[in-house]
Amino acid sequence: MSSTSRPEALGQPVTNPQDDSLGSLVSQLSSQIPELIRSEIRLAQAEVAEKGKRAGIGLGAFGAAGVLATFGFGVFLATVVLLLDLALPAWLAALIVTVVVFAVAGIAAVVGKNKVAEASPPKPEKAIEGFKEDVATVKGQRA
Repeated sequence: MSSTSRPEALGQPVTNPQDDSLGSLVSQLSSQIPELIRSEIRLAQAEVAEKGKRAGIGLGAFGAAGVLATFGFGVFLATVVLLLDLALPAWLAALIVTVVVFAVAGIAAVVGKNKVAEASPPKPEKAIEGFKEDVATVKGQRA
């Protein structure tokens, strides 16, 4: 097979690989691998961009749901105040609802603070220890 009939351009299949020398096949491979990697990176970028758009729409919907839930909770609290107003003066009903809301907020804050403290420090200690063991094993310090 002459060198002019060999498919050297990227994307052209080798018609008869048995006729090509090992050096020629390695040359073709080394010229095609970078383009293959670049095309895979472009595909990954396009896929991530598409998923990012979908995630953005989903996060926007969650944000809208959160705003509406906040307004709904406010209306619910107003309803509770009006309900208590049937048995108590309006100012006392509003005060009772306010104290209850602040008490629940305080409890949530304490629980949240404790959970954050449990998660500190924010480094993956088990993974770091495993990595150190792997390095020690590679260095031959452990059997």
